[in-house]
Amino acid sequence: MQLIHQPVLLKQTLGYLDPNPGENFIDCTFGFGGHSLALLEKNGPDGKILGIEQDKEVLEKAVSNERLILVNDNFKNLGEIVKESEFGKVDGILFDLGVSSWHFDQSGRGFSFKRDEPLLMTCSQDGFSAQEIINQWSKEELVSIFKEYGQERYAGPIAEAIYKQRKIEPIKTTGRLVEIISQVVPMKYQQGRIHFATRIFQALRIAVNDELDNLKQALPQALEILERNGRLVVISFHSLEDRIVKNFFRESAKKGEAEILTKKPIVPDEEETKLNPRSRSAKLRAIEKN
Repeated sequence: MQLIHQPVLLKQTLGYLDPNPGENFIDCTFGFGGHSLALLEKNGPDGKILGIEQDKEVLEKAVSNERLILVNDNFKNLGEIVKESEFGKVDGILFDLGVSSWHFDQSGRGFSFKRDEPLLMTCSQDGFSAQEIINQWSKEELVSIFKEYGQERYAGPIAEAIYKQRKIEPIKTTGRLVEIISQVVPMKYQQGRIHFATRIFQALRIAVNDELDNLKQALPQALEILERNGRLVVISFHSLEDRIVKNFFRESAKKGEAEILTKKPIVPDEEETKLNPRSRSAKLRAIEKN
C-alpha cells in the first residue's frame, strides 16, 4: 500500500529511537504507519510494534504485519492499552502529533479551510464536532479557545461575528466559517504570510480532539512504561504542544528520571521542507529513561 502520510523527520526519529533486532516499540500515533514500517525493518526478526490510532477509518486503511499489533484507541489510555495488549518490555515510544495529510486532503471532515466541507474536525467517533462548538458554545468560551489554542489576536471580533451569524442560521461548513472570519479581520491580516483562518481552525481542532490534555496525560504514562535506557521521542507541530513536551522533559530530567537527548529541538532540513511543506513546523525532542 502506498503511504498517504509522509513520515516527518524519519531519519532523525530512527536515530534517536536507535532500534535494534528484537526490541519493542510503541507508535502512539500510528496513522498510515510510515515511522512504524521503518522501525519494523530495524527490529526484526522478532521485535514487535504496538501501533495506536484513534481514527477508525485510518486504521482500516493500515498496513498489516505479523509483528505489528494495532489498536483503535486514544493514546491518553496508553497504560491501559499496553496492559490489555499484554505488550512486553518497551524499548522506545514515539508520538508524531501532526494531523495526517489524509485528514486535511481526503477525509471530508473540515480540517482544511481550502475546501468547503462539513465543519467536523473529528479524529475519532467519540465526542463532539467543531460545528457544535461554533453553534452552541458561549461567546466567552469561543474567545477563550481562540486565544488559548489559536493565539488569535482577533479572537474577540471573530467570536462576536460568529455569535451574530449563528442567530440568523447555523454555521455548518468550513466555507461559511472562513467567509465570516474574512468579514471581520483587517485586509492587511488577510494578506499575511499564513492564511487568516489558520489559527481559528487550529483552535477548533485542538478543542474538538482535546489534543493538549491528552498529551499531558500520555507523557507520564509513556515514561513509566519504558524500560531503563528506553527512549521517548515526540514530534510536535505548534508551540503549545512543544511547550508541554519541553516542560515535561525538563521536569523529568530535574527529578533524575530521564536524560534529555536534544538540548534544542531537531527541525527538518531544507530538503525535507521542500519535499513535504507540511513538515516545516515540526520539532523533535527526545529523552532517555534513567
